[in-house]
Amino acid sequence: MITSAEFVISNTDYKKGPAEDKPEFAFIGRSNVGKSSLINMLTNHSKLAKTSGRPGKTQLINHFIINNAWYLVDLPGYGFAKVSKDIKSKWDKMIKDYLTNRKNLLCTFILIDSRLEPQKVDLEFIDWVGQSGVPICLIFTKADKQSLNKTQATIAQMKKALLRSWEEMPQYFITSAENKTGREEVLNFIAEVSESFEPKRF
Repeated sequence: MITSAEFVISNTDYKKGPAEDKPEFAFIGRSNVGKSSLINMLTNHSKLAKTSGRPGKTQLINHFIINNAWYLVDLPGYGFAKVSKDIKSKWDKMIKDYLTNRKNLLCTFILIDSRLEPQKVDLEFIDWVGQSGVPICLIFTKADKQSLNKTQATIAQMKKALLRSWEEMPQYFITSAENKTGREEVLNFIAEVSESFEPKRF
């Protein structure tokens, strides 16, 4: 259960984030996949993460402290809509530096729009994190927009696409920010994984 959720800091450099003494969980996805809405649904805060109809709104690494016990990190999207190559390249580097170097990052949730067939940009990103050894789960968003059968069909397509390069499909959750589907499952997973966290000595 989440009893408190507060913004801590935004920055472009993972080294300037909070001390790496608490479990950390990051959320990332293609622009406009419903990331901010999902974060607000999970934390029960309508305006914790800023939602926008304009893709590419999140441009920084945003840390939130949850229950004073773990960090939720809202990352910029990938597959950016209308930004210059220079900005895209800076965002790419910022995200990749964070994902591969943040020592207390226990899992990165990659958000996938449950209404779409596997997108090249999603598959490429998932393959990259896999090759980089970043622990991930997939979250299929916007499940309320269609029938469960259609969502399951999307997941089956994604599984088929991923098994070309993955030994098995990563763990996944089905969610809807609208009706709170998947909220309990995602938060239970976070609580379970957090139990194994031991701050590293530096």
